[in-house]
Amino acid sequence: MQKHVIGECPICNHDLFVTKLECTNCHTEISGKFQLSKFNYLSKEHLYFIELFIKNKGSIKNLEKELKVSYPTVKKMLSEVIGELGYKVDDDDDDDIAHSKSKEEILDRLHKGEISSEEALKLLKEKGSS
Repeated sequence: MQKHVIGECPICNHDLFVTKLECTNCHTEISGKFQLSKFNYLSKEHLYFIELFIKNKGSIKNLEKELKVSYPTVKKMLSEVIGELGYKVDDDDDDDIAHSKSKEEILDRLHKGEISSEEALKLLKEKGSS
């Protein structure tokens, strides 16, 4: 069973450091205080999301299908990961999904039953006036 490095102390929740490295071939050991990458401090769920995001070449539409969640959910998950990595999240883009979604995506959401016909009409009207 392969063990993974954790980035947070299970007792006090502070950051952990690696203090010893060993070569798997010649068994050379190096001691010190080594900083982990910012990815080591992400939750397993966020790491899994990043893995799927890369696998799907950044396609939110493909992530929707693979995760079986809606467009806003994928955008929310992406914003969470961006924030956890220490970057500023611009939520202005997420406030009004109608302006960022194509008519085809709105109709696809209607077909999947994610939104009602009334909501689809409203979004399409908003899309037409933008």
